[in-house]
Amino acid sequence: MTERTSAMSSVLRAFTVLETLWEVNSAGPSEIAARLDIPKSTAHVYLRTLAETGYVINDGGEYRLSYRFLTTGSRLKHRNSLFQVAEEFLKDLADRTGELVSLVVEQSGQAVILHKTFGDRSLELGIYSGMTTPLHTNATGKVILAYLPDERTDEIIETQGLARVTDETITDEAVLRSELDEIRKRGYAVDWNQQVIGMGIIAAPILVEGRLDGAVGIVSPTGRIRNDRYQRTLLQKLQETIDSISIKYRYGT
Repeated sequence: MTERTSAMSSVLRAFTVLETLWEVNSAGPSEIAARLDIPKSTAHVYLRTLAETGYVINDGGEYRLSYRFLTTGSRLKHRNSLFQVAEEFLKDLADRTGELVSLVVEQSGQAVILHKTFGDRSLELGIYSGMTTPLHTNATGKVILAYLPDERTDEIIETQGLARVTDETITDEAVLRSELDEIRKRGYAVDWNQQVIGMGIIAAPILVEGRLDGAVGIVSPTGRIRNDRYQRTLLQKLQETIDSISIKYRYGT
């Protein structure tokens, strides 16, 4: 094994240890060793080294992730220029609709929730900034797929696949591509029960000089969003918000 290969393996294993700590909340060297099939002494070295970085806490021999991840994630979000421009408009949209509003971007072929804000009758879904979902499973993600360059959309579908999340999830590529064509014609997407049963989303893209920068979605119970009149009301407010974001993003300081 070369020195470079060894270093890469060590980095990958360190991240595997972090992911395992996230899954189990806290663990000692013995549990990490058993889960990763490595010697206990090796697990202890990784945990002790990660604790030295400040990203892991040693609490009496039990190791857990530290709030330093929260600091890093918050800084990353607040440095994002789209978030900086959109935050006030998203809050206003949530206040005017009473619904949950999300700002979503694509990264590594997944939909990433960059920001969310709640209205006074929002669904409680346990979502959080940084949460990822498959793009094909909800209207916000499908808007992104529809407006990405064709070659990027093809790549995501090929590499990520079309996993079934609920019985309503689109898993047929031809059906998905037909819906993406329709989204481009209409300029927005709406669906329900495809990611979470009982949840619907209406979403539209944020386009700046023809470039897709993200998408905004309004999340609502299926029973409300299936109503055509209510959909039209949400769509009007959604489009007003996106227009404001796009203009400020392009011309604001």
